[in-house]
Amino acid sequence: MSSHPSEVGSAPVSVPVEGMHCASCVGRVEKAISAVPCVASVSVNLATERADVSFNGPADLEAVIEAINKTGFAAVLTTAQFSITRMTCEGCVKTVEEAFKDVEGVVEAHVNLATGAGTVRFVSGATSAEAIARAATEAGYPTREIKPEAPAPTQADDRRAQGKALARSTLLAALLTLPVFALEMGAHLFPAVHMFVMERVGMQTARIAEFVLTALVLFGPGWRFFKSGIPALLRGAPEMNALVALGAGAAFAYSTLATFAPSLFPAGTGQVYFESAAVIVTLILLGRTLEARAKGRAGAAIERLIGLKARSAVVLRQGGPVETPLDEVVVGDIVLVKPGEKIPVDGVVVEGSSFVDESMLTGEPRPAPKGAGAEVVGATINTTGSFSFKVTKTGSDTALARIIRMVEQAQGAKLPIQALADKVTGWFVPAVIAVAVLTFLLWFFLGPTPSFSYALVAMVTVLIIACPCAMGLATPTSIMVGTGRGAELGVLFRKGDALQQLADVKAVALDKTGTITKGAPELTDLVPAAGFSRADVLALVAAVEARSEHPVAVAIAAAARREGLVLKPAEQFDAKPGLGVEAIVDGRRVAVGSDRFMGGLGVDVGGFAQEAGRFGAEAKSPLYVAINETLAALIVVADPIADGAKEAVAALRAEGLDLVMITGDNQKTAEAIARAVGIDAVVAEVLPEGKVEAVERIKARSGATAFVGDGINDAPALSAANVGLAIGSGTDVAIEAADVVLIGGDLGAAATAVALSRATMRNIKQNLFWAFAYNILLIPVAMGALYPSFGVMLSPMLAAGAMAFSSIFVVFNALRLRRFTSPLAARGKREGRPGLARQGLDENLAEAKPR
Repeated sequence: MSSHPSEVGSAPVSVPVEGMHCASCVGRVEKAISAVPCVASVSVNLATERADVSFNGPADLEAVIEAINKTGFAAVLTTAQFSITRMTCEGCVKTVEEAFKDVEGVVEAHVNLATGAGTVRFVSGATSAEAIARAATEAGYPTREIKPEAPAPTQADDRRAQGKALARSTLLAALLTLPVFALEMGAHLFPAVHMFVMERVGMQTARIAEFVLTALVLFGPGWRFFKSGIPALLRGAPEMNALVALGAGAAFAYSTLATFAPSLFPAGTGQVYFESAAVIVTLILLGRTLEARAKGRAGAAIERLIGLKARSAVVLRQGGPVETPLDEVVVGDIVLVKPGEKIPVDGVVVEGSSFVDESMLTGEPRPAPKGAGAEVVGATINTTGSFSFKVTKTGSDTALARIIRMVEQAQGAKLPIQALADKVTGWFVPAVIAVAVLTFLLWFFLGPTPSFSYALVAMVTVLIIACPCAMGLATPTSIMVGTGRGAELGVLFRKGDALQQLADVKAVALDKTGTITKGAPELTDLVPAAGFSRADVLALVAAVEARSEHPVAVAIAAAARREGLVLKPAEQFDAKPGLGVEAIVDGRRVAVGSDRFMGGLGVDVGGFAQEAGRFGAEAKSPLYVAINETLAALIVVADPIADGAKEAVAALRAEGLDLVMITGDNQKTAEAIARAVGIDAVVAEVLPEGKVEAVERIKARSGATAFVGDGINDAPALSAANVGLAIGSGTDVAIEAADVVLIGGDLGAAATAVALSRATMRNIKQNLFWAFAYNILLIPVAMGALYPSFGVMLSPMLAAGAMAFSSIFVVFNALRLRRFTSPLAARGKREGRPGLARQGLDENLAEAKPR
């Protein structure tokens, strides 16, 4: 968050507050905000859920928001995405971030050099996205807001346009530089060329020609360096462009004086370095062109996601079916889908049936059956039948749009490992300029004759060889490629820092239901006690369970309906999370739950102890039924182990992780399931808060811990873990409840997530090592460290090439992550069961009929 308060004075700021339910809540929020320094008055409105705060001094919005959050409520901030141009190094990033943070009402701002995008969180009652964009634009970096509905290809198009412009500039610069290089270096290297130039052209004419051509290079294609670099230098915030402008400009200025005012220099000392200035600009432009293309490839995952979107839909209007642009489709429309077509938006089937290929979301190769009442997701492919569906979500609310948004946000995140690079880049460019000046002075006063020429060459070389770009790109480019590859493999890093945290985990705690098992239990046995009939007990139990949405309850109610039993209404329904349920049915109190639940009701379950143990050993879950506080039956459900769970557990073990299964189920059932998949440690018979305690114990014993669950019932444990991974499809509420979302819907994606995070962190460390080692080693060489021993000085042209290569190396090293494969692929599985795997994606695109 911004470290400095904004000057809002007494102007009121309206902060949205989420979670208030009564006047007591209002009082807590008002009391907390009133304690913040410089708060003059505060008024919290329960109806509008907003806190209006006035200040009598600098408004520390960060403190206000922290105070609200500490009360247990949530200050709701607006998040806006921005597209930023003209950034070339980490110095630019810092300038833009500061411009954002200086806007009143901005709480947090992050800018990503690799993507050319920024994310800003702000209080909507204090500022606007337009004001924030204007601040960065006025700082010298044209910025525009990316609207949620705006198609993200706009950013990709911007990048492509910039890449093409760079390519044109590079070509023009090369054409102008080639004659300069030939005239100057050809004359130095080949005596015949030197004689030809002297006799046919003349030295002065050749120098004037070099001057003209170099001026065209510097003030044509190379003007971008001066346009950004000089103002940055004057603002006291020099960046990469400033170094290039100073280096090339110094060489050009000196050469110009030596050409047109040679009398200013001692005889024989007025050398010219036009070729150095021209080649520096050309090589750096070439480097940026290659870098831009590589960065475009780094963002290819987002473009592929966007490419999944349909362009139109066939909507039923009064006159019949009408092909309608996607942005004109609204919630409630009825859309027709024919065989082979792409489903345009999210909805619910109202008529017809078919099979839909949802591999882009779930990775499941078998098409899913869809009939009336079934949900369909935009960008999936209809295979055989025709159907119509009612639109439920459009635009930025669709599952695909949410996935794209999460990937973009994760790609824009800053990891803790980047802190060192951020600290260094803050003073790096000013330090390089100081070193360059020191180098000039040392060579001028202590160097050989002509000392001025040696001093100038050394100074220019230092300015050119320094590369803050590599340090700035080291982390964000790897994040960009890694999170994009994760999306292709069905792993969404919803929070960017989860990428680093997941790489550091030592243990993984796994929920049982829906994670290790399929989460679709079935009723397998019902053993009535003496004096009770199976049908009566099942009808009563199903009547109670019909009021619950728990998977076990759904299974029992479904079994009763299949047997044609009539379910009477249940009254006074009461659910005890993790224990059981009870209600009044037909005048009888019916309770269903665990042995602990029965114990709390005073019901002795000893009569079924032997049967319960036998069923538990078979990996089935026994539940007890009491009617009017009398043990009536043992009811048994089984949840099959999920396909691939055993292989996923083996893959997690191969990563060196401690594995623990945590469940509310009984001990024997839990141990049987754990043995079947290869997990040794089991924590069973725990309530939701018990899962939190179990996670805390695992953290104390093993270290950083991840928890894998469904993201809804396991929310407390997901929050308690260092990293929470939610298993669910792209439409699940789980997306909003976890650090990482495994949209494929199985445990294998968890192994993929861990392996990918570790591969990405290794890649980041490689990039950071290269970026720092490059500068630490080559800046002394540029200063002339090799000259005393070897009589060698580094040429400014070689320095320009080295600098360009440094940035390109970092980007291309990050691109290696595109080849990452799931650990399950090595175990004979199809690659990573990708929610968005390239193979599945290509098949989807090939099968979709164009509109």
